[in-house]
Amino acid sequence: MTLLMVCQHPLVKHKLTLLRDVKTEHRQFRELVREITLLMAYEVTQDIELMPKEVQTPMGTAQGHYASEKIGLVPIMRAGMGMMDGMLEILPSVQVWHIGVYRDEHTLKPIEYYNKLPPVPGVQICIVLDPMLATGGSAIATVNIIKRWGVNKIKFFGLLAAPEGVAALSAAHPDVPIHVAALDERLNDIGFIVPGLGDAGDRMFGT
Repeated sequence: MTLLMVCQHPLVKHKLTLLRDVKTEHRQFRELVREITLLMAYEVTQDIELMPKEVQTPMGTAQGHYASEKIGLVPIMRAGMGMMDGMLEILPSVQVWHIGVYRDEHTLKPIEYYNKLPPVPGVQICIVLDPMLATGGSAIATVNIIKRWGVNKIKFFGLLAAPEGVAALSAAHPDVPIHVAALDERLNDIGFIVPGLGDAGDRMFGT
């Protein structure tokens, strides 16, 4: 079962077009990633569990709600770091845990090189951040790590996905919803998304 959600918001489509443009320089690229992330964060968090909460207003008592689940953000370094600012604008009090996974250029397999998760999780939900879901290897490896850590409510949040990456992540973890701004055509022979936007990390950080 594939839990794929492709954002249809007009502003996301507009900003994603600018993000793809080869003429967009890295400073604007980073700003666009932040803006798209911020816009999509509302969809990604729309099913967070709520508890009733009563508050006193200047005019009386209001029956409201508060989020009862603690959220952890897990950016896959390094490109996932570019989505952090947008998420922290809307979720300033969340925990942030970094996981370093890179894709071997020859085998296209994920290699873990950084993991500082504490022994016991203090959150109920983890949102994995990575702009590109290409082969799906890094996302699968990261979700494996989080599940072994003890968190089972996990979402993947990216900007672009290839059908191959969606299929791989869904096959490995059918319980993980996938939120992206666009589903592209395919992967090329070196594992890049087509038409895509190139290497998100390189474009984000000007390298």
